[in-house]
Amino acid sequence: MSWFVLVLSGVLEAVWAVALGRSDGFSRPAPSAVFVVALTLSMGGLAYAMRELPIGTAYAVWVGIGAALTVGFGWFAGGDPVRPVEVLLVLGLVGCIIGLKLTH
Repeated sequence: MSWFVLVLSGVLEAVWAVALGRSDGFSRPAPSAVFVVALTLSMGGLAYAMRELPIGTAYAVWVGIGAALTVGFGWFAGGDPVRPVEVLLVLGLVGCIIGLKLTH
């Protein structure tokens, strides 16, 4: 259950990161509200997962999932340029996250 919550929390990290960017310095109410809710749920899920998982593993997986999804969102919906080397690096990050799960 901790791994499921951790992965969901990583997804919510990407949600709050995107919402923060779209909040325009907290001047837009809807993205600002999404940021607050997603941040709260993401941190709560990370804290829950850390009750059973090592802190280093949990934090690395949480950050890695959030970072990979945020970059992917930027590529596919945010208009960020897709560079082959960046794709390889994000795939490497995802591979490392899977490796942490498999070795746990």
